[in-house]
Amino acid sequence: MTAILSELEIIEAIADRKSLEIFCSIAGGVLEGEKLKQTLGLSNKQYYSRTERMLKIGLIKRKRGRFSLTGLGIVVYHAQLQFESAVKNYWNLKAIDSIQDLHKMNKEERVKIIKSLVPDKLIQDILEARVDYFESER
Repeated sequence: MTAILSELEIIEAIADRKSLEIFCSIAGGVLEGEKLKQTLGLSNKQYYSRTERMLKIGLIKRKRGRFSLTGLGIVVYHAQLQFESAVKNYWNLKAIDSIQDLHKMNKEERVKIIKSLVPDKLIQDILEARVDYFESER
């Protein structure tokens, strides 16, 4: 591991589908290597290359053959959950963009639309905190 870990190195460690599945499975409680390989249908090479990369970066740790997330891994996993939620709400977010582009709205109206279209509270909070940004863009 380099002296200073970069965001890119972390993203690259979980960037492909199999790596992300391993990472999320560990976060979800699938902790034994053999069970990971079996559950996800991984070859030995797929399993070892991906887990080794995540170990080296510091996203996961292994103790007595069982994996768990590190502190960094927990934070990255929560960020990944946010990202997943944003993707699930993609069309609602696009609708908000379209409505904001078509209509002049005050801050209260924007917040009301965000709350009505986005069920995820964390994403609501992020967007509400940026309502002033949308105002300055007009």
